[in-house]
Amino acid sequence: MTIAPIILFAYKRPNELSQTIQALQSNHLAAQSELYIFADGPRHPADEPKVAATRAVLDKITGFKAIHRAYSPHNIGCADSIIAGISSVLKQHPAAIVVEDDIVTSPNFLDFMNQCLQQYAANPAIFSIGGYTFPLLKPTGYTDDVYFFGRTCAWGWGIWADRWFKADWDLTDFDTFINDPVAQKRFNEGGSDRVRMLQRAHTKEIDAWDIRLCYAEFQQQGLTVFPTLSKTLNIGVDSPDSTTEVVYDRYRTPLDSGEQRTFALPKQAVVNVEYARQFRHKFSRSVRAWNKLRTYARQVSTRLSQ
Repeated sequence: MTIAPIILFAYKRPNELSQTIQALQSNHLAAQSELYIFADGPRHPADEPKVAATRAVLDKITGFKAIHRAYSPHNIGCADSIIAGISSVLKQHPAAIVVEDDIVTSPNFLDFMNQCLQQYAANPAIFSIGGYTFPLLKPTGYTDDVYFFGRTCAWGWGIWADRWFKADWDLTDFDTFINDPVAQKRFNEGGSDRVRMLQRAHTKEIDAWDIRLCYAEFQQQGLTVFPTLSKTLNIGVDSPDSTTEVVYDRYRTPLDSGEQRTFALPKQAVVNVEYARQFRHKFSRSVRAWNKLRTYARQVSTRLSQ
């Protein structure tokens, strides 16, 4: 099996980054994997101490087949840094695994990602591999270790160069899309938040690459492979340095213990109706509204306790 390189993105979260690195080093395939590191520069002078502390952590990394470091002297921005970094690695490798500095992985994360990247490399129906899953109920009689859904995963994931380089990061057909209610309805089948997020990315209201990757998958009519038991956790959702807008963490999920090394991967990509129903519910308007209420309640509680 060809071992895909790991791409690690970091900015100014040394505490979360240390946990991310420790988990990656504990992966069964860490010593056989190349690691490419991209660290963004400070946006403001106040960011410089945390950026320096982050790079000090990166400088000490060991335990991988080879380590390549690229530290930007200035701030590129989250989306541009990730797009440019992945593009540069995928010009050299047919596939890659991507992790940001707030993702903790199970010891079998790299096993899972590499097996999926190999299994589905020649299947055009599969756009990417996700490492995270919500704690969804496994349907009775379901024996596979994966399920399929038409939404990309940003919390530990993998992709092939041929899929990645088809993405239109400039959203050149956005005007046509936003005036097509049928296309919008189809796009929101992957989550009721997607059209609005794409609009905000298009207007630069948010510095987001992941919703544009979702749109690329939609354009290519692809699916993402998800594990039935999560191989990653996001530990930065409520971090003061997080780039997300979420405070209440509704994404908590059991993390795989990492003992399983070989996975049951179906040859055909068939969307399971029950998994799809549960996945869509997690991105429904009602669930998102409830999340906002709990986020607001947490913010009020924090202010009152200060």
